[in-house]
Amino acid sequence: MNVLIINGSPRIEGNTSIAIHEMEKVFEKHGVQYDTVQIGNKSIRGCIACGGCAKTGKCVFEDAVNEVSPLFEKADGLVVASPVYYASANGTLISFLDRLFQCSHFSKTMKVGASIAVARRGGCSATFDELNKYFTICGMPVASSQYWNSVHGRMKGEALQDEEGLQTMRTLAENMVFLMKSIELGKEKFGLPEKEEHAWTHFIR
Repeated sequence: MNVLIINGSPRIEGNTSIAIHEMEKVFEKHGVQYDTVQIGNKSIRGCIACGGCAKTGKCVFEDAVNEVSPLFEKADGLVVASPVYYASANGTLISFLDRLFQCSHFSKTMKVGASIAVARRGGCSATFDELNKYFTICGMPVASSQYWNSVHGRMKGEALQDEEGLQTMRTLAENMVFLMKSIELGKEKFGLPEKEEHAWTHFIR
């Protein structure tokens, strides 16, 4: 089992990292390998819908998106963690995810997704919903926990005081491991779900 973890925070070892570390401990306990990549401190532009990736299989902009895409392809699960800015995810992270999901043409079906929101106070639920949409558009089951996946803290290190939030992270990781292992067994016995040819429609017809 392998998990890709995307840290959307620009701050090294901040509160978002604290939330991620709780999950990493559980992955280590179960022998699940993981790659953690910090995105929030990088210069990443948004998708321009040029269609270039359909021809080359990678994004036309050479940055962390193309570097991370192979890690996503081999992963059984994806964790996306973001600090909350203006009741939404970090803009750098959203630009990264837009391009990563657009230009990675491998199947994401049954890769397990989990999102995390970290905030001083409000906006966690909106951010949580925003991030989950990346999973649900491409056949990725969403891992849940004992509460919505959020941790609270303002100043660096304050998230360590959020006992319930950290427990939520550990529970999320446990559930994610169970889902990934169950799906792997299911693929061995039943294979992946059959897919119909995609029916593309537009609102103008």
